[in-house]
Parts: sequence; structure tokens; C-alpha cells
Amino acid sequence: MDAGTDEAAVHLLVSGYVQGVGFRFYVERVAHALGLVGYVRNLPSGKVEAEAEGPKARLEEFVEHVRKGPRAARVSNVETSWKSPSGTFDSFSLRW
Repeated sequence: MDAGTDEAAVHLLVSGYVQGVGFRFYVERVAHALGLVGYVRNLPSGKVEAEAEGPKARLEEFVEHVRKGPRAARVSNVETSWKSPSGTFDSFSLRW
């Protein structure tokens, strides 16, 4: 099996100016474009949390996009935790 197609999951905690600037919608668009499943949501702490599952190579691309963020955002840090996919997601969604 090609290493780029190995299924994986990644959990992200994004810090910076990432709420109220379209960050979640940006993350959702990127995930859909890459064919990933999972979710993104704002946290009361001011951080944004995202979890995505799919091919490892696409997840790595996803993380790079999240590190950049949309133009209005200012990402200062992305805590990244890799794990095995849960298989519980059937799409990528915004959570409130």
C-alpha cells in the first residue's frame, strides 16, 4: 500500500486571532476540498479545535492550510496530535 493513502486522524488546537474571522468556514472548505471527514468548532478559550480523518498525505496538507489560515486570521500556534482514525465521521462539519 502507498504510504500516502494510509488512513490517519489529526486533532488540532489553533491559537491566535482565529475567531470571528471566518476561520471555521475556511477550515471546512479546505477539508471538503481534500475529501476529509471530521469537524471544526470554536472553543470558549478563544481557540479553534479541529479533528480530521483521511489519507495521511491529505491530512498533512490540511495541517499546512490550517497553519496559514484565511487572510483575516492570525495563527500563532497549532497544537497537532496524530492518532488512529475513529471511523465515526461521515462528513466534515461545523460544530457550535
